[in-house]
Amino acid sequence: MAVDALGGDYGLGVVVTGTMAACHELGVKAILVGPRDEVSAELERQGGGTLPIEVVDAPDAVGMAEAVTRATLKKRSSIHLALELVRDGAADAFFSAGNTAACWTIAKLTLGTLDEVDRPALAAVVPHLGGWTVLLDVGANANCKARHLEEFAVMGSLYTRAVYQVENPRVGLMSVGEEETKGNELTKEVHEVLKGSGLNFVGNVEGHDMFSGDVDVIVMDGFTGNVALKASESLAEAMVGLIREELGKTLLRRLGAFLAQGAFRALKQRIDPAEHGGAPLLGVKGCCVIGHGRSNPIAIKHGIRVAAALYRTGVNQRIETELRALSRRKAAGASAPAGTA
Repeated sequence: MAVDALGGDYGLGVVVTGTMAACHELGVKAILVGPRDEVSAELERQGGGTLPIEVVDAPDAVGMAEAVTRATLKKRSSIHLALELVRDGAADAFFSAGNTAACWTIAKLTLGTLDEVDRPALAAVVPHLGGWTVLLDVGANANCKARHLEEFAVMGSLYTRAVYQVENPRVGLMSVGEEETKGNELTKEVHEVLKGSGLNFVGNVEGHDMFSGDVDVIVMDGFTGNVALKASESLAEAMVGLIREELGKTLLRRLGAFLAQGAFRALKQRIDPAEHGGAPLLGVKGCCVIGHGRSNPIAIKHGIRVAAALYRTGVNQRIETELRALSRRKAAGASAPAGTA
């Protein structure tokens, strides 16, 4: 795993701690990419000398708020060099909790996209009672065309099937109503396209369906997806805080909380974004996972776990095969005489 040692809001030490935990608990090997002397010193300070962790020198960093156009010029940045390791086969996957826009752009330029993909998309998961719902795009593409959302649907379906073992994922299109006539021009066009895609398309869905368990994959543009994801994450944090506040108000409630602390720990684990690690960037020629800037060591560890799972399941090859087949079906349908398609 090639890990951007300079990614995230909390500094090098947090990334090193999370990477060490991944190597110790998950059995992966890691390459920390950053200023060699600083990374090596931090690794030694935390006692990671016996773990399978290599350090590759990268003198430059991409700031969290740095403009993408400037970031892409830093050819010796930790993001650039870590992605080059994946491109050159020296690493199987990439993880960073750094600048999302920079990671997306540099990954697309360095690795290239799969032959049938125009826009790579970020996929994230939210919990429901029976499992998980995959959302994409959640921030890589603010403005989309119908073709892009069709790609997202195929990529999300295959990712859900491979990683979450859902046999025939139900795919929904985020809109402002379930009826086909609801939504803007883009959603109406995408609805028609997805009906003939061969996917298990269940139609339009609304915001509450993110947590209902009635759909496995929800497709939307990156602007909508990013707002929806961050709103759900902040709601989860607020609910945990409110529950903690209410439980502490009386002695009886505190006693009940003590008796139910195992259930509360399990609940927090299910809704904590850190447990999911990061969002896979689907559609590039390589396995890339981008974590939240506020990633703690637990999030770093799980981000590396997600990157390893992305590599092991061979999702990229499946995506390319399915999108190529979809293009052939479309071409065959377009060339068929009227009444025979």
